[in-house]
Amino acid sequence: MRYYVESYGCTMNFGEGRKLSADMASMGYSEAPSAEEADIVILNTCTVVDTTEKRMLARISELKKLGKEIVVTGCMAKAQPRRVEIRLPESIIVPPEDYHVFAREIAERYGIAGPPLPIKQETDAILPIAQGCLGNCSYCITKFARGNLKSYPADEMTSTFRSFVEGGAKEILVTAQDTACYGWDVGTNLQTLIRSMLEVDGEYRVRIGMMNPNNLMRIWEGLIETFDDRRMYRFLHIPVQSGSDRILKAMRRRYTVEDFMSLVDDVRSACPDVSIATDIICGFPGETDEDHEMSMQLIKDLRADTVNITRFSSRPGTDAATMEQVHGRIAKERSAELTKMKNDTELDVNSSMVGKLYRTLATEKGKEGTIVRTENYRPIVIRDEIPLGTFVDVEVTENRPTYLLGKIIW
Repeated sequence: MRYYVESYGCTMNFGEGRKLSADMASMGYSEAPSAEEADIVILNTCTVVDTTEKRMLARISELKKLGKEIVVTGCMAKAQPRRVEIRLPESIIVPPEDYHVFAREIAERYGIAGPPLPIKQETDAILPIAQGCLGNCSYCITKFARGNLKSYPADEMTSTFRSFVEGGAKEILVTAQDTACYGWDVGTNLQTLIRSMLEVDGEYRVRIGMMNPNNLMRIWEGLIETFDDRRMYRFLHIPVQSGSDRILKAMRRRYTVEDFMSLVDDVRSACPDVSIATDIICGFPGETDEDHEMSMQLIKDLRADTVNITRFSSRPGTDAATMEQVHGRIAKERSAELTKMKNDTELDVNSSMVGKLYRTLATEKGKEGTIVRTENYRPIVIRDEIPLGTFVDVEVTENRPTYLLGKIIW
């Protein structure tokens, strides 16, 4: 029997999907090139917004019609198991907290297919370092799926990191629901973990995943010190979510706009070329035109390298679902305005990079060519076809709102 892991959602979910794939290979199952060509499909679900949930349910129906054996993992397996069970009453459902028994459940249902098979080595790797978070955001269904913070042992994380590098990985994404609070439940912290990882010899790049502002405030100085190592991407993903303190309070985000902007100012002072990414939710319950304008102004003042705009999606069981909702038409209009503002701002920010030279790493294939990343994680598209995992010197020739164009300097 052949298997296929089909993952959706965040970086962490994709990292866990790779681990599930390794578990399947350890039991002798060979990987199919697609779900359609597999006998067993591990559907690694996401349910962060309503449209994604509907997509998951539709995908279950599609796979059932194809006669596939379906194993459901990921956030929906924990947050909404009944929705899955109704459609797949006889299937294996494994929530994230039970991944340690995933292989056993597969073996009990389908048996051991044969001796362990080699795991495909990638030029990139994803390293989840914790489950859950310390927050209690009023809109978040992921909290139901992942629970409170549970950091993985630091020695295991460093060992896994070493195995990635020795296996040929050139880009390692260190991730969690809130990477900043790693270790607080076990008496350590993120910067200590990162320093231990950087003791591993090799030429590679490390990217730190999303960090909530209130938790990053506690560790930013020590974390920024690790950016002195050129193998660290000088990049921070710090979701602000709104430019209105009133909305942030309703979201239970535990910081103010001033707190966030002060943090960014401090980080930029310590590391001038740091790349900042942030997220904004538009149309949150109770959001007024004035609140929306505050978010517009924040984008203009922040001048982030990347802003991700998401329309609010009511999730069952969350407090935000019981609040007064913003009409969908209004949320759509606000989303369009925010997107235009962020595109105009990012285009201007990117213009400062034109004509400069960067040491880059080829990370993925895009529609227009190879995508390479600068040392501060800015994406540059080059027309040349080069192997992923290759380091090249690139000159930026043009700018776009969300990426840059460049050429290799041989």
